[in-house]
Amino acid sequence: MSDERRRSVPDAPRGSAPPRVEPVPGEPAATATVGTERVLLVADYHAGYEAGLRYERGVDVPSHAPERRERLLQLLERTDPDRLVVLGDLMHSIGDPGGAERGELEVLFEAFPPSLSVTVVKGNHDGGIEDWLTPESEREIAALDFDPEAVTVTPGAGVALGDGAVGVCHGHTWPAPEVLECDVVCLGHEHPCVRLEDEVGGSRVERTWLRGRLEPAPFRERPEYAGVSWLKGDDAPPQSPRVVVVPAFNDLVGGTWVNLANQSFLSPFLPAGLVDGEAYLLDGTRLGPYDSV
Repeated sequence: MSDERRRSVPDAPRGSAPPRVEPVPGEPAATATVGTERVLLVADYHAGYEAGLRYERGVDVPSHAPERRERLLQLLERTDPDRLVVLGDLMHSIGDPGGAERGELEVLFEAFPPSLSVTVVKGNHDGGIEDWLTPESEREIAALDFDPEAVTVTPGAGVALGDGAVGVCHGHTWPAPEVLECDVVCLGHEHPCVRLEDEVGGSRVERTWLRGRLEPAPFRERPEYAGVSWLKGDDAPPQSPRVVVVPAFNDLVGGTWVNLANQSFLSPFLPAGLVDGEAYLLDGTRLGPYDSV
């Protein structure tokens, strides 16, 4: 199954017809158009997060599952995509989904429009998610109240969508070579945030987008990328892909405070693999270089 649509970073493309990957104003989601499909991109939904807090930390937080579901359903209605692409960590538990988590996702998938296709890029929290989202046995398929044929689960290293204009991965591991050949690379995992302070000492943390271009140096060191066109040692190699780090959809999960010194990034190729990276708030406010906000 293919995936793509429009909404984007306003840079010059590597190809003749640049794809647009554009944030939905006010939301941790983007749309894109590649080929004939309109796609909605979200990352780090973390279904069952509250149950995870109780089990892992003994913290009792009321479930926000209905609110999460309603926010996503409203986004689907607002953007009217052909496909939903989840950039990893659709669920929160590392292993197989637990009862509350699986129940949350089953209700979510049952509420999706019948015409919607779904692509889930496996994140480090997604465990054996494909075993129940795309089961093979007739008995397991019959137990579902949604169509598993409309769902595709891909490895976390990612895939190129449609005609290869947009590459998607989760970000917890190095991207697949085919992802790096795309014009735009979209990933999650990082949960980028900035800490903002006012003149009287107050502070708040805001989710952000990170946008820039991939820096060749970290990728050139890895043999699996020897054939990637923009990493070859030509006199004038093609320009590296644009990169979009998508903020977490789940507003409870915290993240990397990208504008604080000595903050460790989660992705193995960030921040070294990001050149001229800029931060943007969900409302579209441009903050400038993320590390000097």
